[in-house]
Amino acid sequence: MGGSGETPMTRAQHDYDDIPGTFVFDAERSREGYHLNMFCMSLMKAENRKAFKEDEAKYLDRFPLTPEQREAILKRQYNRMLELGGNIYFTAKLGATDGHSFQHMAAVMTNSTQEDYAKMMLGGGRSVEGNRSKSGKSSKSSKSGKKRG
Repeated sequence: MGGSGETPMTRAQHDYDDIPGTFVFDAERSREGYHLNMFCMSLMKAENRKAFKEDEAKYLDRFPLTPEQREAILKRQYNRMLELGGNIYFTAKLGATDGHSFQHMAAVMTNSTQEDYAKMMLGGGRSVEGNRSKSGKSSKSSKSGKKRG
């Protein structure tokens, strides 16, 4: 196995692609991230975590990842992994392998401290202001012809 993976196809544009900081895990991302997610799932087994920790680059050769996916894994760029097809629940296994909690990973992904992230979530989560679709489109507004805002 191994290699540089397949050449990714150009991603089709969707109404939800312009939500700030959000990568929707749709069928297209699922296909794109299949090998990335299989790598992450492999970390459920102790022997695989051990092999990965001993030589990360060599372990990754077992999976036909794209160069971008490989780089994102080695640099622990979690948001980039999601953009490249990673599923948040699968990529969390990489964080756990490194000894990090999900809260730690979420804080890193939101450029926050764990304390500030926890406060935000306990306070009801992030505000929708500034975090909606930039185009203002939604499936309801597209069907009714009304713009939501």
